[in-house]
Amino acid sequence: MNAILYVDRTGIPWRYLPHDFPPHQTVYGYFAHWEADGIFDQLTGLLRGKVRQAEGRTSEPSACLIDSQSIKTSATVPLASQGIDPAKKIIGRKRHIVTDMLGPLLAVAVTAASVHDSAAGPPLRQRLRTPPHHQQSLDRQRLQDQSRRTRSPPRHRPRNRPTRPQHTRLSCPAPPLGHEPKSTC
Repeated sequence: MNAILYVDRTGIPWRYLPHDFPPHQTVYGYFAHWEADGIFDQLTGLLRGKVRQAEGRTSEPSACLIDSQSIKTSATVPLASQGIDPAKKIIGRKRHIVTDMLGPLLAVAVTAASVHDSAAGPPLRQRLRTPPHHQQSLDRQRLQDQSRRTRSPPRHRPRNRPTRPQHTRLSCPAPPLGHEPKSTC
C-alpha cells in the first residue's frame, strides 16, 4: 500500500519505484486487482462518510453541486478528444464535477469542451445513483475481510502448481519448538 501511495503522491512511473519497495510489477498487479475490485472507490466513500460525520452531518449527502470548467489543451492532444466552448472561446476539454455540499468530489467526467453542461449532467447523476459495483456502502467488516485475504497479483500466479501426494498419518508429529499443537490425537 505504501508503494501505491508513493506513486500516487510523486506521480512517477511504476517502473521507477525505489528499491525499498517490492518490484514494480508486483505493486502494479496489486493496484490493478484492487482497482478492478472497486476497493479504492469503497475506501473513498468510507472516508467521505467519516468527514461528513465529523462535521455533524449524515454519512450520505442529500444534496450536491454540479459544475464544469473548460481547459485549453496543448497542440499534441488529438483533435477527436477536443472541442470548442463557444461561451468561453476555448479549444480544449471540459471537466464536469459533482461535489458534496462540504466540497469532497462525488463524480468526475472529462469531455470535449463542446459538450454542453446539460448533456454531461445526466450521466453524472446516473453515476451517483448507481455506485461502483452496485453497492450503496461497504461495511467495515467486509473491508477488513478483503484486506486480510492474501492474493497474489494475477500475472505472478504460478501456472501449474505441482500436486503433493496425500499421505495419511497414523500418529501426531511433534510440534515445532515454541508452537502449540493445533489438535490432539
